[in-house]
Amino acid sequence: MMRGHFGATVAVLVIAGCGWAAEHTTDTPAAVKKAVADGKAVLIDVREPDEWKDGHLAGAKSLPLSDLKAGVPADKLEQLMPTGKVVYLHCAAGGRCLKAADLLKAKGFEVRPLKPGYQTLLKDGLEKAK
Repeated sequence: MMRGHFGATVAVLVIAGCGWAAEHTTDTPAAVKKAVADGKAVLIDVREPDEWKDGHLAGAKSLPLSDLKAGVPADKLEQLMPTGKVVYLHCAAGGRCLKAADLLKAKGFEVRPLKPGYQTLLKDGLEKAK
């Protein structure tokens, strides 16, 4: 237990063996766009299918977090995210991509979750699919 702000006692949870919890990447949207265009990275949208249908980023592939949680066959994952490529994940607001990143890191993928959500990425210069 630790003494927190205003004298409250705060419990600190430490998960043993989980030193790889995902954090948002510091890569800029411009760097992401270039890496994807150069074929060095893939962009994966982990929003749900109804969100994808309402609009998605050009060049992005859909892999809903709910599907990841349910279990996706290894061959399908390899098809979406070929070995040796950086995997940029995005969602609506940055939260779901952290959860997806943890699941994919456990499978050995080099993932970099983006903090900006879909709408912000559009404003930052990534293009909407036509």
